Amino acid sequence: MGGSQVNQALVRLYFEARDGMRDPVAAWAKLTANSQAYRASRGERKVPLDDGTAAELIAAAFAYTAAEHGPDRVAALAASPLAALVGGLGGAVLTEQPCASEQVLGPLFPGPAADDWARAAYVLLWGENNRTVRAPGTPWVIAGRYKGQKVVAVGTHPTRLSDETLVVRPGTDGALAMAMGHVLLKEFFLDRHPFDGHAMERTDLPCLVRLRPRDGAYVPGGLTGQVADRLSVYGGEVVEVLLPRFDDGPGVLRRGVPVVRADGEAVTTVFDLLLAVYGVAREGLPGAWPGGYGDRGEPYTPGWQECHTGVAASRAVKAARELGVTAEKTGGRCMIVPGWLDTPHADTAYRAMLALLVLTGCGTGWGQPGAAGIPLVPYLCLHACGEDLSDVGALSWALGEGLFERRTPRSVLLEAVRDGWPMAPPPRVLAVPRPIYPLPPDVDLLIGPDEQCDVAPPDAALVEGALARLGGGAAPVEREAAPEQGRMRLLVDHAWMHEYGEALPVYRPPGRGLPLKPTHLVR
Repeated sequence: MGGSQVNQALVRLYFEARDGMRDPVAAWAKLTANSQAYRASRGERKVPLDDGTAAELIAAAFAYTAAEHGPDRVAALAASPLAALVGGLGGAVLTEQPCASEQVLGPLFPGPAADDWARAAYVLLWGENNRTVRAPGTPWVIAGRYKGQKVVAVGTHPTRLSDETLVVRPGTDGALAMAMGHVLLKEFFLDRHPFDGHAMERTDLPCLVRLRPRDGAYVPGGLTGQVADRLSVYGGEVVEVLLPRFDDGPGVLRRGVPVVRADGEAVTTVFDLLLAVYGVAREGLPGAWPGGYGDRGEPYTPGWQECHTGVAASRAVKAARELGVTAEKTGGRCMIVPGWLDTPHADTAYRAMLALLVLTGCGTGWGQPGAAGIPLVPYLCLHACGEDLSDVGALSWALGEGLFERRTPRSVLLEAVRDGWPMAPPPRVLAVPRPIYPLPPDVDLLIGPDEQCDVAPPDAALVEGALARLGGGAAPVEREAAPEQGRMRLLVDHAWMHEYGEALPVYRPPGRGLPLKPTHLVR
């Protein structure tokens, strides 16, 4: 007997169906004709089963489901040991990784190469990193320490993995990231210019943005498709822009930016807008600006973030300077390893964190690859949840256009899928590394270590071998080539991002949120 544990009713019915049959796939087809007989007993007594038979049962379920219902009705969470096999079959691989890296760094961002982990000179472990502190099979923290790597942890609890820890209040990570961005823009873009060449060639900072008249001032519009020959158009005409502020209710910031005229429209650069967002003042620009790093009333200074995060302003300044100086001296060998963030606005915080890498020329330093797969939360919202009556319009910024007025998360998700956002049908076979709730209905086989699962998976190689013997292995799935890596984006130019006031980096405090924000569905 092996290590696999199988639902008692399932294994009994499988052997009954298998009796007198040579074909396990036909046995599985017979069994699923009456799957309610064992689905009702999920979570009850399990019995041991040798790994070879367990692998045969799983392979039969894969082969039958792919042939009868389509390969995308076989699904696995990316962390499941069977995920690679499911992906090769053409099934749905479900990812829990945030889409923020795709929005900022580009589609299917590959993540750091294997040796980048140990070569990194400065590492920020940001968030709950129980599952993300190392690349698979690589003790990168230890390897990097031999070369003088410094590790700073940011989270709600101290950690022994780091040289120092910035302990933030739950859900406020984005405030710290915005304050660090304030310091980087002030000291590495206005006071000195070590990253200008990178910014001009690799980022959208010199791209021109239309400004639309609104309430006696302007609001940022869409990109014009043109790139200025310098980062800023500072030195001529100026106008006031209205920008979102969420730390003190749904408020509005009023700050000046330089502009030029193009076809009768006022345009400015992403860089000029970014300075206004972060509150980095320049002489002659109107509006309300911070008086210095210690200003607690105007976002996004180190003093302001201290009120939200509990991290001393001096430590926020120190971390920003260390990141900037190390990136400058090493040619961008700094990393952020993102973990779970305790806030419904984690995507907003991730974009603020990613901005630090974009500004300092560390574009390969995001410690997770792009989310190549079907995002888990929308998948469950579509296939396992009932109608959520939350009003997604409640999170629009104060000057939003009303795009989400009286809209539910499900209606927005359905619109995104209709417009080509990636999705798969509900699963008939699902492999998970841990419990997920709610569970999609009509799952014929639930594979995983949890007591509620039907069968604990044996080694993936055994399942792969059994599938090959059954002739259920699909031809290799043709994958589209990844698009060319374009400019990294600090302005995510999409109507939904503008509606939520999140087209540019911003901070949303913890509190009421939606399980599925429309900003999760922008690529």
